[in-house]
Amino acid sequence: MIEKLYRRAIDFAQLFAILVFIFFEELIWEGIAEPIYRKIHALRILQKIEATLRRIPGWAILVIFVVLLLSVEMLGIYAGVMFVGGHFAWGVTLYLTKIPIAAFTFWMFRVSEEKLMRFGWFRYLYEKLMALIAFVKSLETYRRIMAKARLWKRYLKRRFHLWKARYFGNGGGFVSRMKHLYRSVKKALKRD
Repeated sequence: MIEKLYRRAIDFAQLFAILVFIFFEELIWEGIAEPIYRKIHALRILQKIEATLRRIPGWAILVIFVVLLLSVEMLGIYAGVMFVGGHFAWGVTLYLTKIPIAAFTFWMFRVSEEKLMRFGWFRYLYEKLMALIAFVKSLETYRRIMAKARLWKRYLKRRFHLWKARYFGNGGGFVSRMKHLYRSVKKALKRD
């Protein structure tokens, strides 16, 4: 009986951890942060910052990176506290504020990865983190959830495209009604 409860608790903890990982990996990173990262990467000013990062010593890059990373993580934790504490709007706002900073931090890591990996302890932590992510992605539970998530994603995309075509497509009812209403109001105002 106790062993069965223990196994269920472990399964629940594993499921919870995987769902949290999927939420951050799939929804937050791929849906929001990665597009911001791509936009940041294309900015001309960042090309100048990249050149500067190549010139400064590795220890300075490490300090800047660690400060940025800790700041982003603390913002995320505080956003969670706000969210759980009933301040939903503030929590969401704070979390959304941290996303561009996280994208910049990720960009900085990619640009300075070679210098950062020269620090043995940093390389060790990075390799352990990558091994943990690979382990999570190798779990059967993760693969099952991701298969269902992909089905839901396709379903929601189809529904969104149908909704978009219905209301905002050529000859869509909503847009046509709004244009007609706008023209009617404009004519009425011209008469007065």
